[in-house]
Amino acid sequence: MRSCLTQKMTSNRCRGFAAALVLWTTASVTPGHAIETAARHAIMVDFETGAVLLDKQSEIPMPPASMSKLMTVYLLFEQLADGGITLNDTFPVSEKAWRMGGSKMFVLVNSEVKVEDLIRGIVVQSGNDACVVVAEALGGSEEGFADMMNEKADELGMSSSSFANSTGWPHPDQRMSAADLATLTQRMIKDFPDYYAYFKEISFTYNDIKQSNRNPLLFKDLGADGLKTGHTEEAGYGLVSSAVRDGRRIVLVTAGLNSMKERAGENARLINWGFREFDNYALFKKGETVADAKVWLGAEGAVPLIVPDDVHMTLRRKARKKLEVKVVYQGPIPAPFAEGQKLAELRISAPDTETQTIPLLAGKSVSRLGFFGRLGAAFQFLLWGTTGS
Repeated sequence: MRSCLTQKMTSNRCRGFAAALVLWTTASVTPGHAIETAARHAIMVDFETGAVLLDKQSEIPMPPASMSKLMTVYLLFEQLADGGITLNDTFPVSEKAWRMGGSKMFVLVNSEVKVEDLIRGIVVQSGNDACVVVAEALGGSEEGFADMMNEKADELGMSSSSFANSTGWPHPDQRMSAADLATLTQRMIKDFPDYYAYFKEISFTYNDIKQSNRNPLLFKDLGADGLKTGHTEEAGYGLVSSAVRDGRRIVLVTAGLNSMKERAGENARLINWGFREFDNYALFKKGETVADAKVWLGAEGAVPLIVPDDVHMTLRRKARKKLEVKVVYQGPIPAPFAEGQKLAELRISAPDTETQTIPLLAGKSVSRLGFFGRLGAAFQFLLWGTTGS
């Protein structure tokens, strides 16, 4: 009685709708069609849809250098958001923190430093000393804080990350993947919108020493508003960045570049490519009817198929013209079924993209016909080969 039905949106019933659907599309770029990059590791993600636009060895653990300071900042923001500390609280500076080498905020030993100054000391100045101050205040010791970092990484699903310190100072157990850094960045932006603005500050003065933000993209007309650079001899030059244009945000992580100049130029080039080649499109609103499906032996002859959530997707601008949208289900659908029950799937495909599959739910409950109704429907099917719907 039932057969597999694939309803293309280019059918007679949906031809007009299909023309509109050219503007409502989805995408996840295939690696073979992504842009080349000089970075050893890279990933670009659309913030709204999660679509990966560029992926180069993004799952491989690597020395993250100062990019791992993002986890230190995340834990500090979490304490602020939970009310455990305030921006005006102060943390003590130990001799260990004061003696830290590398990039520094230039805190003074045995002094007290405001939390808000420590945020800027880490985010703007990349201060290793500021990170140790935070680690010792929140974790009791830097080793204790590293345990907190590892626990949070597990909680956030950062499976390729491990931490031995708060700074990114070279250590064989200090590892992160580009994909994990992208995950952490997205959570930073989503979880702490009230504090994220610190990342776009271009300079900070502490102890009468003014330092500029090391993120080169903040000084270009790219829409960049964060986040963090990193560099060691082993790691090369890396950058976790985010940029917004016309309300659309892209997150980019690169690592293993050869110089500061290459880092600035390569990241700017990739961000421009991401905005130029891709765009986001709204496909359906939550609860919107995609199609009507015929019902077998039901009190009603058809049921609306609806999407459970808003559908926003990312697609190459050139690929949207060859978009194909299908509604797939076994039909006619036998009654009874309840409102909200999955009855079908929406499948969306386009060149150089992964096919997207979205469940379609019953827009209303449909009961089964009574005995005489079923008898009449069966007779009609035998006579005319139709369910009458």
